[in-house]
Amino acid sequence: MPFPPDYFLRSDETDDSIFYTFPRMVVHIDDHAIGAAKALYQQLLPPGGVYLDLMSSWRSHLPDDLKPKRVIGLGMNAKEMAENPQLDKHVVHDLNVNPVLPFEGAVFDAVFCTVSVQYMARPVEIFSEVNRVLKTGGVFVLTFSNRCFPNKAVAVWLSTSDQQHIQLVTQYFEESGNWRGINSANYIAKPPQRGDPLYAVWGMKMDEGG
Repeated sequence: MPFPPDYFLRSDETDDSIFYTFPRMVVHIDDHAIGAAKALYQQLLPPGGVYLDLMSSWRSHLPDDLKPKRVIGLGMNAKEMAENPQLDKHVVHDLNVNPVLPFEGAVFDAVFCTVSVQYMARPVEIFSEVNRVLKTGGVFVLTFSNRCFPNKAVAVWLSTSDQQHIQLVTQYFEESGNWRGINSANYIAKPPQRGDPLYAVWGMKMDEGG
């Protein structure tokens, strides 16, 4: 079932390039959540692969053991991505203006998106494009927490709970099609520990023929 258009409205509909003009050299989740993201990427991303860091910034949180062949970042601020030591190349591209990824088909072994899915105003189109640029069997991993810039997060994200966010991202996979093995997980610090929660949803590009 298609999403209602008003799901993806934002309180600030000015050009996103204005919002992202100034680099923000900060991490948006704490060490606990970063550690959980690294552990998940260690588990799901193929070692030595070619990766796309979607909606990238100045840190990718990739574990060193993966030793990727190449990592390309796609994001909104060139200076942030230039400071990212794990990127081999970066591309400035606004997915909310143009969801078409500037890459040939079937070139990436994995795509990951860290704490940014809440800003996708055209998520089904973006997920379809990710599927196109992935190799068959390639994985798309999205991690997110309970933080965001509320003026740029889409309405459906702001009006739903953390558990509903998992369901929402799962639905993005289902609506965009050609995915298998869609799964999810959450990593919440147990008392007496404290930390940002981390949630994840991932799926793999379906084999030819389904």
